[in-house]
Amino acid sequence: MKFKNAWFLLLLLISYVSQAQFSWFGGDTKKKHHEVLLANRAIQIEATQAINNMYNFNYDAAERDFKWLTVKYPDHPIGFFLLGLNEWWKIVPDTKNESHDDACLDNMNRAIDLADDMLDDDDTDKEAAFFQAAAYAFKGRLYSERENWIKAAWAGKQAMKYLEKCRGFGDFSPELAIGDGLYNYYSKWIPENYPSLKPMLVFFHKGVKAEGIKQLEYVSSNAFYTRMEAKYFLMQIYAMENQHQKAYYMAAQMHAMYPNNAFFHRYAARTAFMLSKADEAETLAQELLANVEMGKYGYESTSGRYAAYILGYINFNYKHDLTKAKEYYQKTIDFALQNDSKDSGYFLGANLALGKIHASEKDYMKALQYYTIVTDNAEKKSDSYKEAKKLIEDIKKWLKSEKKKK
Repeated sequence: MKFKNAWFLLLLLISYVSQAQFSWFGGDTKKKHHEVLLANRAIQIEATQAINNMYNFNYDAAERDFKWLTVKYPDHPIGFFLLGLNEWWKIVPDTKNESHDDACLDNMNRAIDLADDMLDDDDTDKEAAFFQAAAYAFKGRLYSERENWIKAAWAGKQAMKYLEKCRGFGDFSPELAIGDGLYNYYSKWIPENYPSLKPMLVFFHKGVKAEGIKQLEYVSSNAFYTRMEAKYFLMQIYAMENQHQKAYYMAAQMHAMYPNNAFFHRYAARTAFMLSKADEAETLAQELLANVEMGKYGYESTSGRYAAYILGYINFNYKHDLTKAKEYYQKTIDFALQNDSKDSGYFLGANLALGKIHASEKDYMKALQYYTIVTDNAEKKSDSYKEAKKLIEDIKKWLKSEKKKK
């Protein structure tokens, strides 16, 4: 996970703790009650196809249905929140693309404004508080991607404030458990993986990662609106916890459900690759690359980088086809350069592999060029850096000895 994502999660954890004692004091005893839509089965049935369209990257169809919700329920935040979520999933395949930011934020802000109006009518309206929490959470996630830490921190604080307020909404408890699950897992994961942030969490309630995973699994099986978001996190958490079989099953399930979703597609390829399911990984990677080359929406340079590396690795290590391996590894590098991902593992791995191929062909100067790219871009404590450094030293020693022989 990128540092900026870990930083935003830290901000959420801080906000979670700081709002743990939050209470809401109402003044006006005369309350205007609104129809509860979140737990309304008819609304869920009505929204199901639109939500499926969204996760399957059929954004236009999803948008039409979500806009209809804003017409049918003009005073309720549900339609605008889902429109904002639709824009967020346009961002997910390539988070460096900022062209959908304004639309995502505008829709989330409209959802927040409508939820505010509902709370003005009834300051105990837990459904309105849920939409506040959810909309602010997505704003925070987007601000963290843009490294706007002040706005991300404020949005995270607001999200946790309203999450605390909507507790006790029994009919909607599966949706709310996602916040507890993320807190439990990441309050332990962050200090384990980012020791420099550990002092900021020293006084906080320590979560239990296993409990967090259980809570997210509960959400992924029982929630409606947050089910897929829980699965989105679980796929990555399983991989981080070396539970690759679970990550593979979930990614394969999600790709089968939403075959046009580039994120789920590339995760299915990645997890198959991690489990050495070479034939399946190769097929998925070829499909990924074909979708990228035909310009299919959502299949950007990130998907291309994943696919090309997998195909390069398979041709190098399994098929021993050095010509194709070179071709795919070079494509990996080209895709990484397109979205400035020179610190990515696939970029470093591709350069390392090309160096080895050229060394095997006795083109040592070319090999040195690729190894040097790795040492210039990898963290000095990483395995990639150490391996490239050693290979550079080995080649230089060999060249020096050969020079002496002459």
